[in-house]
Amino acid sequence: MKRLMTLTALAGLLAGTAAAQTTFIANSFYEGAVPMSGEGYVRWAELVRELSDGDLVPEVFTGTVLLAPRAALQGIQDNVVQVAHHAAIYTPSDLPVASALQELGFTYSDPLTAIFAVTDFSMNNPAQLDEWQQNGVVYLGAYATPAYVLMCATPVRNLAEMRGKRIRTAGSAVSVWVEEAGGIPVNVPSSEMYTGLERGSLDCATNAASDLVDRSLLEVAPHTTMLSTGMYWSGPQWGYNPDFWAGLTTGQREILMEASARSMARMVIAYSGKVEAGLQAFRDAGGNVYEPEPDLADHVDAFRERTVADAAQKAGTEFGLAEPEALIAAFQASMDKWQDLLADVDPTDEDALTAIAMQEIYDKIDAATYGVQ
Repeated sequence: MKRLMTLTALAGLLAGTAAAQTTFIANSFYEGAVPMSGEGYVRWAELVRELSDGDLVPEVFTGTVLLAPRAALQGIQDNVVQVAHHAAIYTPSDLPVASALQELGFTYSDPLTAIFAVTDFSMNNPAQLDEWQQNGVVYLGAYATPAYVLMCATPVRNLAEMRGKRIRTAGSAVSVWVEEAGGIPVNVPSSEMYTGLERGSLDCATNAASDLVDRSLLEVAPHTTMLSTGMYWSGPQWGYNPDFWAGLTTGQREILMEASARSMARMVIAYSGKVEAGLQAFRDAGGNVYEPEPDLADHVDAFRERTVADAAQKAGTEFGLAEPEALIAAFQASMDKWQDLLADVDPTDEDALTAIAMQEIYDKIDAATYGVQ
């Protein structure tokens, strides 16, 4: 309680600094090397200051010094932070719509399509918008990881080698697959992967291959299998406290929207480069990179084929959502829409990606009323 009061006091102090500026706290529990923090918060803050001519001044915290991963949503609600990254997989009972849609993560592997499709859906779908409002969050943009792969202490190339392995997972769909493949899912935050592998409480971690370098996993996981176990997008990359958001001018909100559009482009581009660099550094350090053997690959393909039907059923039975089939279909339509929109766009062109995000998403949102209750 004392710590929460202290953080709240700090938030109030920073938010009230200098009449000529709006200073506020921004938090991402990832370390700065991870694009969600590096591009999505550190460079994003610089961009916000630049676009606002110094009027908006985010004070950025990365890592878990301010909020633990599971505490980010409450931190936004309580105004401990004015904006934060929050992964919905840590609070599924609070965010059933976002969590139900994450069940589809196993079926997709393109972060470029996902980051804009998820943003488009999350800022326009009535059920998802109602969920943000009910949870005291103003949603302003997505994150999307690259496809997660297996990074292990010992080789895992086939179903026999999967058997009995303790594998760090995030989200229930991949946990179900791990169990069906003979492994043991362990749901811990990504910040605990290194220590788990180092101490032997984990045999493998599923995460982006960029973490071989960004989180030094190459030191504790000398075996990587290029088996896509899905990707993650659930929850806001930038979730704003509603009172703070309502206190901004329309122009300030428009600046933050533009900053989201460009920062999403930067995150995707950075992630792609980091995956390539991570795998190369891993190989250079003597790490072993494998393709999955046929029985393991076939097992994943079979699981992926039934994921959509399972996701709709689970959305209704486990998450208690009304019209789950319609919700899943609407989300898939957003993914299809953005796959078509991006078909002829250079995935490395930051300006082109920013422009299409502004044109198709943010320019269609009324900043005077969006998120204002």
